[in-house]
Amino acid sequence: MRSSSVIFPLSVRCIVVLVLSLQLSFEVPSIDAATTIGGNETDHLALLEFKAKISHDPQNVTSSWNTSAHFCNWEGVICSRRHKRVTGLNLHSKELVGNLSPYIGNMSFLKVIRLQNNSLQGEIPPEIGRLFRIQVLDLSNNSFEGKIPANLSRCLNMSFLGLAYNKLFGNFPVELATLLKLKHIVIHANYLSGDIPSFLGNFSSLEALSARGNFFSGNIPQSLGQLKHLSSIGLGSNNLSGIVPQAIFNLSSITVLSLSNNSLHGSLPSEIGLLLPQLQILQISRNNFSGSVPVSLSNATKLQRILLQHNNFNGKVDVDFGGLQQLYRLFLSNNNLGKEGENDLDFITSLLNSSNLKDVDLSYNQFKGELPNSVSNVSSTLEWISVHFNQIGGRLPQWLSKIVSLENINLAYNQITGTIPIELGKLSRLVDFKLNDNRLYGSIPSSLGNISSLGEIRLLRNNLQGTIPSSLGNCQKLLFLSLSQNNLSGSIPKELFPFQSMLVSIALDQNRLDGSLPSEIGNLFNLKELYVSQNLLSGEIPNDLGRCNSLELLYMGNNNLEGSIPPSLASLKGLRILDLSHNNFSGKIPEYLEQFALEHVNLSSNNFDGEVPTEGVFANASAISVAGNNRLCGGIPELQLPRCPVSKRSKLRSFKIAVIIISCVFGVVVLLTCMWYGFKKKKREQSPTSLDIMSFHNVSYEMILKATDGFSSANLIGVGSFGSVYKGTFVEDGAIFAVKVLNLQQQGASKSFMAECQSLRNVRHRNLVKIITSCSSIDFQGNEFKALVYDYMPNGDLQDWLHTDLERPVELIDEQPSLSLLQRLNIAIDIGNGLDYLHHHCQKPIIHCDLKPCNILLDDEMVAHIGDFGLAKFLPHLMNPTQSSSIGVRGTIGYTPPEYGLGSEVSTSGDVYSYGILLLEMVTGKKPTDDIFVEGFNLHNFARMAMPNQVLKIVDPILLQEDFPTKARNDSKVECLTCLIKVGVACTMESPQDRMDVSNAIKELHAIKNNFMQTK
Repeated sequence: MRSSSVIFPLSVRCIVVLVLSLQLSFEVPSIDAATTIGGNETDHLALLEFKAKISHDPQNVTSSWNTSAHFCNWEGVICSRRHKRVTGLNLHSKELVGNLSPYIGNMSFLKVIRLQNNSLQGEIPPEIGRLFRIQVLDLSNNSFEGKIPANLSRCLNMSFLGLAYNKLFGNFPVELATLLKLKHIVIHANYLSGDIPSFLGNFSSLEALSARGNFFSGNIPQSLGQLKHLSSIGLGSNNLSGIVPQAIFNLSSITVLSLSNNSLHGSLPSEIGLLLPQLQILQISRNNFSGSVPVSLSNATKLQRILLQHNNFNGKVDVDFGGLQQLYRLFLSNNNLGKEGENDLDFITSLLNSSNLKDVDLSYNQFKGELPNSVSNVSSTLEWISVHFNQIGGRLPQWLSKIVSLENINLAYNQITGTIPIELGKLSRLVDFKLNDNRLYGSIPSSLGNISSLGEIRLLRNNLQGTIPSSLGNCQKLLFLSLSQNNLSGSIPKELFPFQSMLVSIALDQNRLDGSLPSEIGNLFNLKELYVSQNLLSGEIPNDLGRCNSLELLYMGNNNLEGSIPPSLASLKGLRILDLSHNNFSGKIPEYLEQFALEHVNLSSNNFDGEVPTEGVFANASAISVAGNNRLCGGIPELQLPRCPVSKRSKLRSFKIAVIIISCVFGVVVLLTCMWYGFKKKKREQSPTSLDIMSFHNVSYEMILKATDGFSSANLIGVGSFGSVYKGTFVEDGAIFAVKVLNLQQQGASKSFMAECQSLRNVRHRNLVKIITSCSSIDFQGNEFKALVYDYMPNGDLQDWLHTDLERPVELIDEQPSLSLLQRLNIAIDIGNGLDYLHHHCQKPIIHCDLKPCNILLDDEMVAHIGDFGLAKFLPHLMNPTQSSSIGVRGTIGYTPPEYGLGSEVSTSGDVYSYGILLLEMVTGKKPTDDIFVEGFNLHNFARMAMPNQVLKIVDPILLQEDFPTKARNDSKVECLTCLIKVGVACTMESPQDRMDVSNAIKELHAIKNNFMQTK
């Protein structure tokens, strides 16, 4: 039977086709048209609203979004061919700053939104829920806040939801159970909480669930085991508990199972390697899993990482790793593996045959037996092997010296015997070598001196004999050398202390070393710890030891040393512990020890004579020991020493001194009386906010107490590591000052007090905080009171001007003070001037050691002053800048240069690094401790990568809001910001030698300012 459709004559059909063609040509405007009509106008307006919400567009992405071209030609905009409606918005990684306009919900044809890797903020507009055609929504790596909009439940076609690395909180909305087409849920690194919803098990197409780094709690839903296409599960770093549902282990498609840092328990299925043949990453560390390590892992031949550390796994490891040729990391540490006896370590033979293996950590277990020697094709890629804290015996295997890529060997705290193979000297990349706490004997191979990369040698607590190889002096990167508690003999080789040595700690105690301590030890400007106790050393303490300015711990007890304590040790101002006990020292106890911030001094069982000091550490009976010195006298009563005899000559001399003092005091009283009358006469002409230095030398506790209203919290203007800072006002004349009150119960407070007093006593500069009173100690009600009085800085510190106070009420956020570009430039120059004075123009150069925004104070004219010299150190060796103060001073994380963390001495270049970080912080508005700076990525790298053409992408948005009337002026601003970043990067180079000197930095900043001002 024929169709009932109407059949037109050929001519009629042609006419119909022509009419339809004309109609279509009128419905679809040309892509080059400047205006739009109908539905297209909705998209056009929505895009303009999107642009209007972007406050900063450093790549000028939206510069093409204007009427000179149809919006379908705008960058990042994708349109359909037929209707010219917007179907895609792809602006990822464009460094856009601003909010996401709710008008985006009007572009009803949108299928793809890719805005990841920008700096968008505010809440995610719920209007996105109108986009029923949307398939891909990726807003990851922005700064979105608030909750996930429940309205997204209307986006029934969505397959990809990307919200990772934002600041979202609350539950995963139950309304989203309607999104049954989802394949990827990427919501990690937020603040999401509640349970992981069981309805996810209904998303039959789901392939990846990434929710790590949130606050999800409860159990892993059983329903996830229904997802036959699921390949990646990332739920680490949450608060999950319970067991992993067995059904999940039945998903043969799984490639990544990452559940670390939770409170999960139970055991792994014995057949896991057969059930999950595609498994590449098994990461379940830091949970409470127990049972054995499944043998079937041998069948998961695609495994790359096995991370099971910090659990309760036990028993023997029987996995055959030989077939896991893609494996490069195996971490089984901190479990209870082993306890089977001699065969505990058989698996290592197959493990070392894995051709891509890099890291192996088997430490903190119960492994027994010997390390196998039968390894045929040992991995040439292995870099790190840690098997410490086990019960391993036998000798060191021969294959150890064949792994030429090794950087770390840690076999400490075992029962290994035999000798240290000479062949280990071939490991040219070795950095850490730890065999301490074993049963090794024989000599220390001189071949270790061939390893120039060595940074740490720990061989303590063995049975090693012979002499210390002088070749170890060739290891110029060596920081830690620990050979304590062996049977080493002979003298300490002077070659061990070359001039360029970086040694931080030397432990040679409890051996049988003899001879004298070499004078070359004075070359160790970085040395912090020296342990040579319980040996057979003789001779005197070398004068050159006083050159070790960084020394904090000095243990020389139980030797045959003699002579007096040399005056040169007076330079060891950072010394905390001094032990010279059980030797043959004689002479007086030096008075300079009273000035040190010593915590413990042991001078017992020697031949010291004369009077025991009573100040400093000697005022604390529990911190000193002087027993066994029969000719000592005086000291504090608790020592119960005889009183020191006073000769007639001494009495006469004391009388003369007393007469002189009384005369001087009387003269001073007369002089001060005259000055007081003069001061009263001129008081009206003086500003009540300025302090006269001469008038405050005798400020008492009572005066400060009254001026601060009893240290009222209303006058508290700052809290630091060692005390609090208050605002004080003298009632008599209205003079305002700032007073730092030290908390002497805080460890290091007295040391900080002394450092600040010594640094500021004779230092005067416009850009340094001025100390008003002389440093003093006042006894009040049995408590020791120490305070410093400074000029008051009414504009607070730089920290408050650069960063919003998170505790400030929301309604006051807009009142947060901000600094203009010119103000920041002036402040940078002020800080540089102060630093330059400290480094190059003081009688003794001073290293500040703690330069950061909260230590930069601003006066009433916004002039910057460097403050808080509590960690400051003098640089006494003008001709050798590597000879500086204690490496124990670390400053503040983020502002401390990298070399300090490696044990290097403090230096002027370290201050320059801190100054550069501070400069970059002022320009970018980012703290060096911001969350984005992880895993080696820091503020220096952040700024350097933006040079030279992308600087505007990283500068503080506040500076971008500072518009200027002319294009030339704005171009000048861009040039100014670029040059400031350049100086900051030059000051924060990783190597101290590559950093710009502060004097040159100031010259650059003045040139930048001059160029900027010329176009004003």
